Amino acid sequence: MKGRPAVLANDSLLLLTSLIWGVAFVAQRVGMDHVGPFTYNAARFALGAVSLLPVLAFRRRSGSPPVSRTASAVSPVPAGILAGAILFCGASLQQIGLVSTTAGKAGFITGLYVVLVPLAGLLWGQRAGWSAWAGALACVAGLFVLSFSESLGIERGDLLVLLGAFFWAGHVQILGWLSPRTNPVQLACIQFAACALLSAGTALAVERPTTQGIMEAAGPILYGGLLSVGVAYTLQVVAQRRSKPAHAAILLSMESVFAAVGGSIFLGERLGPRGSAGCALIFAGMMIAQLPVLLHGQAQGGPAT
Repeated sequence: MKGRPAVLANDSLLLLTSLIWGVAFVAQRVGMDHVGPFTYNAARFALGAVSLLPVLAFRRRSGSPPVSRTASAVSPVPAGILAGAILFCGASLQQIGLVSTTAGKAGFITGLYVVLVPLAGLLWGQRAGWSAWAGALACVAGLFVLSFSESLGIERGDLLVLLGAFFWAGHVQILGWLSPRTNPVQLACIQFAACALLSAGTALAVERPTTQGIMEAAGPILYGGLLSVGVAYTLQVVAQRRSKPAHAAILLSMESVFAAVGGSIFLGERLGPRGSAGCALIFAGMMIAQLPVLLHGQAQGGPAT
């Protein structure tokens, strides 16, 4: 009984994390009313990187031990640049897609990375069990119901978000290899900074960012940078120190549900019977794909916002 309050506290932190990430889709959607997708990403990831600087300073003052210096250890700088480049691709496709799709649909389609991660492992010689294939089939069915029209065409925004999910899956794969080999907080900070720089360069090339537009999008940018990236990342790290990966993975998957609820409350989005059925199939596929996580306690990845 003594450990029950601690378990409930960790569960609350994980649910709060998934809530922040889910509502972030709403902030991203609203931000598009004032700035372009690359400008928004540049601002929020720059804020995210800055928000982690106090965490790095605290860890340094508290004498937190660095990653063990093994033969496979890597420097956080090149690791962060590589992860940041992949993050830039996934975040850019997601943000551009949000211009022409809803926050709720984007949340569920992005969640497909949970299924794509174990399937992507086939490229590295890893076996995908029956749950991964069953989950993939359920997600494909859900995606068809959710996004394909009667003429069998997929909406442009949904397609871009779907392509972004493949990059999120690749991001999870590369972080799974890099994280044990370098300082995870430094890795996160550098990848956010790299993504911000790539986004800023692209924004200057293809958009016309203005100070007025950035000021008008200040609310969504602050939410996306400080809460979604900075606070939620820290909450996840704190909670997962005392929570089994299997348990954490399921709670963090609620991000897609919160995205749909947030879109309904704040943006007045309505999925309708067809959309709701598609989202239900996708969420079921995500849960089926995570059965090995529940049975064997092996996490398949983190969030994708």
